[in-house]
Amino acid sequence: MPVVSYYVHRTTSSSIIDNMKKISFIIVNYKTPVLLERCVENLLNIWPNKEIIVVDNDSQDDSVSLVKKRFGRNKEITLIEEPNNGISAGYNKGLEKATGDYYCYLGTDAFPSREAVEKLISYMEADENKDIGIVTPMLVLSDGSMDWDAHRGFSTPWSSFTHFAGLNLLFPKSKIFNQYFQGYKDFTKPHEIDVCISHFMLMRKEVIEKIGKWDEKFWVYGEDLDICYRTKKAGFKIMYLPDIKVLHFKGATVGRKYSKEVEGAANISQSIKNRLTKGTVIAMELFYKKHLAKKYPFFINWLVFLGIFLMKFVRGFLVKKH
Repeated sequence: MPVVSYYVHRTTSSSIIDNMKKISFIIVNYKTPVLLERCVENLLNIWPNKEIIVVDNDSQDDSVSLVKKRFGRNKEITLIEEPNNGISAGYNKGLEKATGDYYCYLGTDAFPSREAVEKLISYMEADENKDIGIVTPMLVLSDGSMDWDAHRGFSTPWSSFTHFAGLNLLFPKSKIFNQYFQGYKDFTKPHEIDVCISHFMLMRKEVIEKIGKWDEKFWVYGEDLDICYRTKKAGFKIMYLPDIKVLHFKGATVGRKYSKEVEGAANISQSIKNRLTKGTVIAMELFYKKHLAKKYPFFINWLVFLGIFLMKFVRGFLVKKH
């Protein structure tokens, strides 16, 4: 896996050093010891004032022993061993130990460069950007393409319908038919979005202080959708910076088929994969009930829940076939 070729290390600029903010890198790991080692090694070299908090969700593999052996004497690294109560619970455990000015949530499959982190912090520290709560770069997949899941709108009934009906693919630049991925935005400059993903998300400490921690009802999937919604509801902006790019080995942490070529991708049991499959629909239902159901009339909600029921049935059927 050619991870090293994506690392860009250079001397930190004097303007940033003069007002060095502390970053708490928070990683939730499950069964990716090889990626975890490389992820931590990368983070050790990209920002002087930092702490790296690794929360292991009961991997029952080499992950914990590897961190202890390779990084046990490094005071910048904290290892937390937890039962697998989901990614939100893992992030919350990490937050209990975090002391940074910024929280950077990332998966073991994300590899930011020093230059990327410097630019992100510089952007957030600009006086005119104090109302920005979360910032994210363009996540780039191993084939060089853009990860659209990191550039999304909220899952309203209309945006979800156009997405699952494939209308966003037919009209990718349409503001009407592609609200799901917001492909109509101007990618030549920074712009506001609704949702990024927790595989790489840089957040001000003040956001958590104002909105509270991650909602642990979202076991896997939907946790970033929920926290982004609450962030914007609290008056913060979420900005996407397309000129800053971070490598993302998408799917490697959840054992998806197309990530098998990635060395160190998670080797997850079929039962966990089945739970993940069901979790996508459960997350939709949780988010809609929590944030959107009260905004729509009965007949719209009825149609939404009917669609969710049908998706549960279809994905449940696919799970049974395995």
